[in-house]
Order: sequence, then C-alpha cells, then structure tokens
Amino acid sequence: MGISFWHIVIVLLVVLLLFGAGKIPRLMKDLGSGITAFKKGLKQDEPAGDQPPAAQPANPQIQSPAPAAEKKPEEAVRRT
Repeated sequence: MGISFWHIVIVLLVVLLLFGAGKIPRLMKDLGSGITAFKKGLKQDEPAGDQPPAAQPANPQIQSPAPAAEKKPEEAVRRT
C-alpha cells in the first residue's frame, strides 16, 4: 500500500489550514531563496580547476600572540 492521490490532498488541506493561504507563497519563496543561497555557497567552495593550490611553506613559523592590553576597571568587573 503506497501513498495515493487522496493522501496527498488531505496533507495539503491540513497544511493550508495550519498556515493559511497567505503564508504559503511566502514560505515557498523563502525556501527557494534558501536553496539558491545554498547552491551559490557550494559553487564558491569548489576549487577552480585551472589554478594550482596555494603553496604552503614546509616549516611554518609559529607566531606568539600579541601581549594583552590592560583592561579598564569597567571591563574588569564581571556582570552576573
């Protein structure tokens, strides 16, 4: 037994009752823009085939962190 046409119709009616007719187009628009942004992010993460990867030094030097600046008395007080 699979999903029939009537099952889909009932689910769509329940969604229509829960969200209302005004919110459904806005939800679909937001879903579409989210998918578009996701695909755009995937394209930015893909490495370009023409460019070789950046050369990294064999022995990177470890840099010490900069000394911390003295805190002002107002910043030193912890808020609870």
